[in-house]
Formats: sequence, C-alpha cells, structure tokens
Amino acid sequence: MNADTSRQNAAERAEGAQLFDRTARDLPTGRHQFHKERMMARIHETRTEERTTAARVKARRMPRAAVVLPALAAAVAGVVVAGVVVSGGGSGVRDGGGKDIATGPVLTTTVGAATTKGVPQLLDRIALAAAAEDQPAVKPGQYVYIESEMADTFLKTVGDKTTVAGHKLHRRQAWESPDGTKGWLIDPAVNDSPEGETLSLPDEQGNTPEAFLNNPSYDYLAGLTTDPDALLAKIYKETAGHGNSPAQEAFSTIGDLLGESYPPAGLYSALFRTAAKIPGVVVVDDAVDAAGRHGVAVARLDETSGQREEWIFDRKTHVYLGERTVQVKRGTGTDALIKPGTVVFTSAVLKRAIVDGIKQTPSQAG
Repeated sequence: MNADTSRQNAAERAEGAQLFDRTARDLPTGRHQFHKERMMARIHETRTEERTTAARVKARRMPRAAVVLPALAAAVAGVVVAGVVVSGGGSGVRDGGGKDIATGPVLTTTVGAATTKGVPQLLDRIALAAAAEDQPAVKPGQYVYIESEMADTFLKTVGDKTTVAGHKLHRRQAWESPDGTKGWLIDPAVNDSPEGETLSLPDEQGNTPEAFLNNPSYDYLAGLTTDPDALLAKIYKETAGHGNSPAQEAFSTIGDLLGESYPPAGLYSALFRTAAKIPGVVVVDDAVDAAGRHGVAVARLDETSGQREEWIFDRKTHVYLGERTVQVKRGTGTDALIKPGTVVFTSAVLKRAIVDGIKQTPSQAG
C-alpha cells in the first residue's frame, strides 16, 4: 500500500523522513505496519489539538524505514515505532471514540527449535507451489482485496511507567487499485470510524507519492525483475542503511510483500528463490498464525532485537498462511519487559482476491 502524505508540504516531508530514518536505524526490526499507523494517528491527534485547521493524516500501511512523517513528529514527545508505542502523558493511542484500544492480552508461545537443515529444499517447494497458483493479473478499474487477522504486543509508556500491552486479535480489510492511487482501509486499530477511511491519492495539494520497494503498488511489482540474484541485489541496494543488518532487512522486505500485497505470478515464485539466498534463514518445524493454523515456517533471527520473523506455510500445500514475530532472546533495559516467548506480532491472510469495486468483497463479486 502506498503512503498517503495528505496536506504535507515538501519541507515537512523531508524533515520527517530524516527524523524517522535516524530513529529507525536504532530500533529493532520488529516494526510492523500498524505500529506506524498508530503513530500516525497519535500525530494526528496532537496536530488537531494544536492546529484545528490541519487535515487528518490518513492511517494506512506505511513503508518500514523510509516512512514519510510530518515535521510535527519531532514535537510528539516519546512516540516511537518498531514494536513500541509511547505516550508522553496520556493513556496510549486511542481510537476515534476515545477508548483506549491497547487492551488485548499479551500473546505468548513456545519458542520452536530452528534449523538450517532443509532450508533450500523447503523454499524450492514453496516456490513451485507459488508458481502453480492461479494469479490473474489485476486490470485497471479493479482492486486488490486482502483480508487478514492480526494482533500484537508492545511496550506502552504512560508518564514514567512502561508496561507490556497488546492489541487483541482483529480483522483488517484493505483495498488498493493496481496503480496504488485509490484504496480503502478498515482496521479498528487505526481507523476513527468502523466504516474505515479512504486511502486514495493524490492529496489535496496534488501530491502522489511514487511506489517503491518498501511501499509498492501492483503495477510497481509487475515491473520488478524475477531473477533471484538481480532481485536480491536490488533489495540490498534500496534498503541499504535500514534495519539492524542488510540480511535481516532483505528478509523483512520480502516478508512484507508476502503479507499485504499481490505479487504477480512470476514475482511471487521468485521471492522465495530470492529468500533462499539470504544468509541466516532457518526452518521452524511448527508455527501458528493468527487464525490458529499450524504450519512450517521459514524464519530469520534478528540478533540485535532478539526477535525472529517467521513466514508460515501450510505443511502439505506450501500455501502462505501468515506471519509472526517471536521474541526469542531477552533484550536489555525496558526491552527486557518483552520476555522470550512473547508474540510481538501475528497475522493470518484469510482472503486475497481481485474485486471490481472499492469496498467490494469476493463474496459480493458473485
């Protein structure tokens, strides 16, 4: 999904991007999209309080390290992304009705054993299964529809006290046109209204952000190389300096494309062959997605954050089910509050389809 930089001027975008880039490089890569969206919502709240004429910053899927933020981010004390939500003096990020939504249970799991044995063979089988999937092209006027379930665990600071909190399992629905300029999002963790909100571009100043690797549209993905070596080189080049290591950032970049995008058929298979070339990739024999489905996982441990990102696949069909990030090693400082075995993020893709209208679901398509 493309970032909506509605009503931000060029100076704000440049300053915000530099601010976030400096911050993100010092944070663990357990940085999932809706943490960023909630931060954008919090920025919006503060902006509304201080400048009632300012426009709503649309909450949507944001690029992980090159996210564009308004200059106001510098004034929002203590708001941080990457598995941590901090509020300088309130009670956390709230939904549109003023109710604190950080009320879910802390999710935990047994940390499964990981091995490098069989990684190339498993990814080869997954790539073959992906190549065999029916992946029709998205035509102009159509929309990519993705329905998922997700939940997360994060650190929440109120005043001088930091605690572990969580957002309970909830459904997310996203629509996007192939060029990325039109869309809709329904996600109770980030929307003010249960009806969701538009993601359509350009904004009222006529700005239409261009798609890129960490913020792709379907049309952008359709233009990418399907050669694994060339694709990996592109990923390393475009994500240089982001994340805790080049290999982890490359792995996370591919993982993002698997979760909430619609890679064309040739690229979808190529993503798995590309992942096989990233050092440190392991297999976890049993992992569970947000819908409770067990499968085998392709994973990689971020040595800096101690978190392991796991892509979960059906054991028999090798179809992608979802992903989760598990705290494997204990951190230091306040990060130590998130104990090993904590599920920092979990998701399950329930439906991924092409529909003919915005807010239309596959069941309505006849």
